Amino acid sequence: MLKSTILSATILAAALGAPAAMAEEKTEFKVAWSIYVGWMPWGYLETSGIMDKWAEKYGIDVEIVQINDYIESINQYTAGAFDGVSATNMDTLSIPAGGGVDTTALIVGDYSNGNDAVILKGEGDLMSLKGKPVNLVELSVSHYLLARGLDSVGLSEADLGGVINTSDADMIAAFATDDVEAVVTWNPLVSTIMEEPGANKLFDSSDIPGEIIDIMFVNTETLADNPAFGKALTGAWYELMALMAAGDEEALTAMAEESGTDLAGYKSQLASTEMFYDPADAVAFTESAELPKTMVNVAEFLFDKGILGEGAPSADFVGVAYPDGSTTGDANNATFRYDTTYMKMAADGSL
Repeated sequence: MLKSTILSATILAAALGAPAAMAEEKTEFKVAWSIYVGWMPWGYLETSGIMDKWAEKYGIDVEIVQINDYIESINQYTAGAFDGVSATNMDTLSIPAGGGVDTTALIVGDYSNGNDAVILKGEGDLMSLKGKPVNLVELSVSHYLLARGLDSVGLSEADLGGVINTSDADMIAAFATDDVEAVVTWNPLVSTIMEEPGANKLFDSSDIPGEIIDIMFVNTETLADNPAFGKALTGAWYELMALMAAGDEEALTAMAEESGTDLAGYKSQLASTEMFYDPADAVAFTESAELPKTMVNVAEFLFDKGILGEGAPSADFVGVAYPDGSTTGDANNATFRYDTTYMKMAADGSL
């Protein structure tokens, strides 16, 4: 998953002017997703017919579109081309929410629990990164993970030999070159790189559980005007979650193949993903006291990197609203919302 927060001025300008036209009652919707272990279900929902079944139940049409470039999927959602997008909490705070597009976390699907990792070539520990260049997708959750890891041993980015911005598409090939000493990336790339001789995992997202969250976000106004859209997406998602929790091999094998691995490989990636198969677990996580603390940490990281919205005066620039009505950041600029309404419907069996 290219979890990047690189945002061009052009996209931001488009975001600030978009997407008022989305906020209306309608019957056709489009959501975007990209390759990542926790988001493979979206592709299967489209190809299996499960999404069509739930859309038909509510008298609408939902198209689920795979976008090969994760950053592009978020940018297109921000510009109004999609009604929803699979993204992380961090990237959504910086790109659509930071760009003024009011966005709701409809389905909190999982958090990375080992899928994102700092990998050194050869022996050593986090202290061994001192003076070494590190390749990663700059301003991404990989960058965030590295910052959290360095902080845990009293280092900072200034202690490195530099951060080298590297596309996820080039990461595996980069690690194989003599010039690259360390990388930070995510699955399925982590699994592939760890097969290389001398690959040494120093720190991963299981060391900061619950901080890198994978979510299906939707436009807030579109959801408010079209509750059937939220119900259909959520109903379809949790039907598949039940199949996955039961070990449905047909579904799991299809998702594995789509992600470029086999069933065993996909199960291995799922093992380092805290999937919320039960909607009640997703609700509990979203309503926990820890989530606001995480979002404050993320906002501070984004502000420090200068990517918390254009001209953000402080880490409190963007308001994040929670199910209990509380807010972190600027309550008058709340453009990121955690809403458990539809996940509760799934938990209650009322979809």
